[in-house]
Amino acid sequence: MAAFQKRSGAWRALIRRRGYPPLTRTFDSKAKAETWARQIEGEMDRGVFVSRAEAENTTLADALDRYAAEVSSSKKTANREIYTIRWWQTSALGPRSLASIRGKDIMAMLAAKEAEGAAPHTIHLYLALLSHLFTVARRAWGMEGLSNPTEFVRKPKLPQGRDRRLIDDEQIRLLNAAQAYGGEIGAIITWAIETAMRRGEIAAMRWEHLDRKDRVLLIPETKNGTPRQVPLSTVALEILDGLPRRTDGRIWGMRPDSISQAFERVCQAAGIGGLTFHDLRHEATSRLFEKGLNPMEVAAITGHKTLQMLKRYTHLKAKDLVGRLG
Repeated sequence: MAAFQKRSGAWRALIRRRGYPPLTRTFDSKAKAETWARQIEGEMDRGVFVSRAEAENTTLADALDRYAAEVSSSKKTANREIYTIRWWQTSALGPRSLASIRGKDIMAMLAAKEAEGAAPHTIHLYLALLSHLFTVARRAWGMEGLSNPTEFVRKPKLPQGRDRRLIDDEQIRLLNAAQAYGGEIGAIITWAIETAMRRGEIAAMRWEHLDRKDRVLLIPETKNGTPRQVPLSTVALEILDGLPRRTDGRIWGMRPDSISQAFERVCQAAGIGGLTFHDLRHEATSRLFEKGLNPMEVAAITGHKTLQMLKRYTHLKAKDLVGRLG
């Protein structure tokens, strides 16, 4: 039987049982202490007890420090992920033990974040990091008795994927405005439409990654962390052939942010609204399907991991599919 002691207004529960280490925990009421003791002793009776001592003595802030050092540091997104980690550490849950955090606690914190204007996708990222933290704590840090409270958190619904395509004469207007703007942006726009490459992948292109003979470009570092080769169309090769060779080995001189800024100005000059540079990836991916490529072939070019991800980016025009139906 558990023993209970009252000290300075708090109740301390102590469990001693042969075959198990002594367990003790303090509560602000005797009822809570008794409830905890019954739960632990019941698990011991059923032979399913796993010690939560480490989880009860490790705060979320401390666990996140370890996560940042052991997990985040090996990710390409480490710099971006550190902001999420710092937010959780400075939240009201930071000084709480891992074992004490419940789903409702997490929901309250995310609701506050959402009230500050955070988008559903951002909320998903914050929740995903916390969920992975608890998974790592259970599987790699010896906290097998720790439950994952994020499993009980309702996720906000993500908006449907964008379906913005180039319409009517927008491509011609866009390229004419880009030519007037000058610099590399016109060639980069055409390159994005021909290859479906991401902005960061385009900015990171290097001449040593080009296989002119086989007409492919190696992307050694992708968003998904998996290298891939992009087959190059005749138009794409013509773009490269028209570029001067830089002394630093890079194909383009523009950085990701400068590409977006130039593209926005070009759109304004062309009188085109509601179009982002990433929409060119949607456009290119849709055109690959319209050329008759199957999902596996498209995924090999674009780097999308699953068909579901492709469906978010691909919006075929129904009128272009009529001819295939007979």
